[in-house]
Amino acid sequence: MNKIHSTALGALAAAMVLGLASQAGAASLKEIKDRGHIRVAVANEIPYGYTDLDGQVKGIGPDVARHVMEQLGIPEIKWVTTNFGSLIPGLRADRFDMVAAEMAILPQRCKEVLFSEPNSSYGEGLLVAKGNPDNLHSFEAFAKSDKKIAIMAGADQLEMLQALGVPADRMVTIATNADAISTVSTGRAAAYAATSPTVGQLASKTGKVEAAQDFTDPVIGGQPVRSWGAFTFTPESKELRDAVSAELAKYKKTEGWEKTMAQYGFSPEDAKASFSKTSAQLCAE
Repeated sequence: MNKIHSTALGALAAAMVLGLASQAGAASLKEIKDRGHIRVAVANEIPYGYTDLDGQVKGIGPDVARHVMEQLGIPEIKWVTTNFGSLIPGLRADRFDMVAAEMAILPQRCKEVLFSEPNSSYGEGLLVAKGNPDNLHSFEAFAKSDKKIAIMAGADQLEMLQALGVPADRMVTIATNADAISTVSTGRAAAYAATSPTVGQLASKTGKVEAAQDFTDPVIGGQPVRSWGAFTFTPESKELRDAVSAELAKYKKTEGWEKTMAQYGFSPEDAKASFSKTSAQLCAE
């Protein structure tokens, strides 16, 4: 078989595989209702979506998702826990139908997935060793010193630090938030960059670390960084996404949603800010 013919056949086979994958891809809302369950992924990131020591899935994403699915008439959620960096690839590979990790709506992600309207909003934070021995109060500090800062694989903080001019050799990548405490307390990194609610939750777990006081959110493009978290879907799941957004909009008008936000460490300002932008606006930025 000559090389050209072999290549042509290979391309045809690939196209057939892609076609079959597309046909067997994301389930419709009706199909999900008919089968009686939806597969929802979390990234084991406190307080957004995580599995506790008893094996219970908790967090603002899962708690709100449970309410939304009940309203949609979907009786069961089958939870999938994976690394944050595997959420979008897993979604596109049809390993789950939806992500409830409060993933930030970013233009580059909007090219790969669909987002619901925002469920949450949050600023940034810095986890440091007890007493903050290096006197760190901002992400920008790492562009001006030889200290190292830890980030979670696949998280938004990578782009923030790059925009602030922090060199790659000063970044330490960890797999999960659970690794942050040991990374900082042992000195592998001087701090861990994450969202404010995450830093607060991690700091509450042990006396070895704390949230940096007098922290200032990074300023990029002249604006303080703030993120808007939402549920995530494949591009083929527009009907499911729209149904979730509609129920979410109703729920966000209730005290139940406000209590859920407060339970997981989101401030009244965070709750208010979640209404300030739409997913379309955030995708276009």
